[in-house]
Amino acid sequence: MRGLRHAVGVPHPTRQRIFISGASAGLGEGMARRFAAMGRDLALCARRVDRLEALRDELLAAHPGIRVEVAAMDVDDPASVATVLPELADRLGGLDRVVVNAGIGAGSSIGTGNAAGNRAVLLTNVLGSHAQCEAAMELFRAQGMGHLVLISSVASVRGMPGTRTAYGASKAALNSLAEGIRSDVYGSQIVVSAILPGYIATDINVGRRGPLTVGLDKGVKALTEVIEREPVRGYVPELPWRPVAGLLRVLPLSVVRRLTGS
Repeated sequence: MRGLRHAVGVPHPTRQRIFISGASAGLGEGMARRFAAMGRDLALCARRVDRLEALRDELLAAHPGIRVEVAAMDVDDPASVATVLPELADRLGGLDRVVVNAGIGAGSSIGTGNAAGNRAVLLTNVLGSHAQCEAAMELFRAQGMGHLVLISSVASVRGMPGTRTAYGASKAALNSLAEGIRSDVYGSQIVVSAILPGYIATDINVGRRGPLTVGLDKGVKALTEVIEREPVRGYVPELPWRPVAGLLRVLPLSVVRRLTGS
């Protein structure tokens, strides 16, 4: 069954002005291209502003009727997030959707000497996402509307071994964060979605691409389609990852470990 919308049966408005973090590569860059092709205005941020500027020029040349604003932002610095997100919103006259996408995934088995690397994953993926949610929700509360999207992962469904332990834990935190925010604004015009991609061929999944991995173009197409539906929780692609996620929840840990081992 597909994820339920915040208000079942009530059509949602077109989200014209879209903020995407981590837009210089991977899923963020892919989403920017897809939403630009749909005629949406974009606010794009990442640490690598040179790549953002090149992407902006590409998108404006291909779709001259849209607006694209870019800015450098470090999600590990809450002051940067608190400053840059509202500045980009001001440039576009507001934001209708904020996609909290920036994240990292290079971790190690716990207790094997890479505590700093695992801590970096948790810092960026949890606290960096939290900072973006704070800034986005302050804006949405003032506007009285908006769509907050947290890019989680199917790795959040169960504890993951090896290089995925810290990453899966960080994404599980995002599921809880999304649900808590949704509960807080339930009944309002603010919609909150947690999106759980499976294996998509991006740099973050190098070395972990199994038989269920989809290419970047196919993955991004499925991702934007799910976001447009504004579910409470969406899987990307829905098949096979929604039923796979259901299985992961009930299978014995010994089986899950074999299926998800890194």
